[in-house]
Amino acid sequence: MVILDRSGNFPFAPTDWSSDEAENIAREEGLNLGNDHWQELQALQEYYSRRDTRVSVRELHDALDERFHDKGGYKYLYGLFPGGPIAQGCRLAGLEPPAGATDRGFGSVV
Repeated sequence: MVILDRSGNFPFAPTDWSSDEAENIAREEGLNLGNDHWQELQALQEYYSRRDTRVSVRELHDALDERFHDKGGYKYLYGLFPGGPIAQGCRLAGLEPPAGATDRGFGSVV
C-alpha cells in the first residue's frame, strides 16, 4: 500500500478537490489527518471513479472493510472518522455520500 500525506498522489480525485480543502474541513471537524486518513480518502476517490452507476453504501462499506482489514477493518475506520467512515470520509474526499450513509443506524454516527 502506498504511503500518503497531504502531498500524496490522488489520481482519482474530483477536479475541484484539493488536499488543502480536505485539511481545512478536517480541522473544522476536529480531525488531524494522518497517513491512514489520506489512504481512506484515496480509496474512496478510487472507488467512486470506478463506478458508472449509483454508489451502494453497502458495497462501499464492504470495500473499505476489506481494504483496511489488516488494521481492524471498518471498526478501525470509525476511530479515524468518528463522523462515519463513509459520510465524513466522502465529505473530506470531495464526494457525495451515497444514500443511507448518514443514517444513524448505518454508515455514520452523525
